[in-house]
Amino acid sequence: MGWPVKQSRAPIIHGYWIEKHGIDADFRLEAVRPEEFADFLAHLGERGYVGGSATMPHKQMALQLTEPDARATAIGAANVIWLDNGKLRSTNSDVVGFIAALDESAPGWDRHAAKAVVFGAGGAARAVVHGLLERGVATIHLNNRTAEKAEAFRERFGPKIIPTTDKALPAALSGAGLVVNAASYGMVGYPDLDIDLSTVRDDAVVADVVYVPLETGLLKKARARGLRVSDGLGMLLHQGTVCFEKWFGVTPVVTSEQRARVEQALRNA
Repeated sequence: MGWPVKQSRAPIIHGYWIEKHGIDADFRLEAVRPEEFADFLAHLGERGYVGGSATMPHKQMALQLTEPDARATAIGAANVIWLDNGKLRSTNSDVVGFIAALDESAPGWDRHAAKAVVFGAGGAARAVVHGLLERGVATIHLNNRTAEKAEAFRERFGPKIIPTTDKALPAALSGAGLVVNAASYGMVGYPDLDIDLSTVRDDAVVADVVYVPLETGLLKKARARGLRVSDGLGMLLHQGTVCFEKWFGVTPVVTSEQRARVEQALRNA
């Protein structure tokens, strides 16, 4: 459920698991205008749905229109919705998606990530920061084009968040064990995140939530530096496991075959 929603690759992801598990179900894209979202959710079951995934711009409204769990409440956004005995419940799967992708792409990343640098202050950044705090990252430098939004992160998530200006970025990046782009940098139509990775740890990991293009300028720069990377497609695939489990009671597994299908769809777009 989104506005727009046609760009979503979710039907490929969930269609793969529906087929693998032999479930009599269908996953559909629903283009829902913001002013129609509340009514759409209120009649979700009548439309034949057991649940759904909310994408932009509905994630914050989904939180208000459902009974969210602690994780969605802490992040301030819900993207997974399911019917539980007639009640609309919700959670946020982006945290699981981001951390699982990191664990898969760079096992042991958290052993050397006492200091992280995160770019962005939107919904994706909230999920990233929440996940990093859950995994025990001690210091998270947050850089955003609007300083007030970065300050709001410190108020929401606590003193481990350090709002960081462009001028203070070089010092923040020096010795960092994890760098995350959780903003629109590098997305098709947007400029790349132009930062100097020369002073991060040699065993640092660079992650990007963007998956179109699959390899952003930031990830290219990280690979050239010899650093491990985690791309946005990994996050997209792994966050889907939470959705599927809530809807169908089956915990699916991300596979290389599934990833290849989505990569092919991205190349053909």
